[in-house]
Amino acid sequence: MKATGIVRRIDDLGRVVIPKEIRRTMRIREGDPLEIYTSADGEVIFKKYSVVNEMAENASQVAEVMTKLAGCPTVVFDRDHVVAVSGVGKKEFSERRVSQALEEYLETRKNYVYKSGSDQKVYPVEGIDRSAIACSPILSQGDVTGAVAFLAPDEKSVANEVQSNLIQAAAQFLGKQMEE
Repeated sequence: MKATGIVRRIDDLGRVVIPKEIRRTMRIREGDPLEIYTSADGEVIFKKYSVVNEMAENASQVAEVMTKLAGCPTVVFDRDHVVAVSGVGKKEFSERRVSQALEEYLETRKNYVYKSGSDQKVYPVEGIDRSAIACSPILSQGDVTGAVAFLAPDEKSVANEVQSNLIQAAAQFLGKQMEE
């Protein structure tokens, strides 16, 4: 744990304000759920809660099935990080952040499909030079909770209609699983 040097007081309703610079750095948005942990040392720790991360085992199974059906690597994200991968090295992708480009698609709730060489490429995982051929946001109870992406098997790959439909089906399936 790292000290920030920032001290905040609890108000009469028991609230604490998390400073804007910390919210920005940790990608905490208005309305994001935070899980509260305590330790025997008297520490109170806030951690972003991720429904997708809670169902990481299901996400891994979905990623494996999608990789087999689509014939390309699959990555499942929560709003901030990689949760599950199939078809690529798990260690390389584990806990990597969502790229700014993918985050923009999530904010607008848009699907991304790379159809031709003239389309703009999206690199969904921060720090990894692997482009996506298709991405779809995971929606649960009307909120964006993550995304599913097919990575390009090679530099010249484009998404076909089956892959485009599969990525949307995977995202919808995971969204429904979260609602149950």
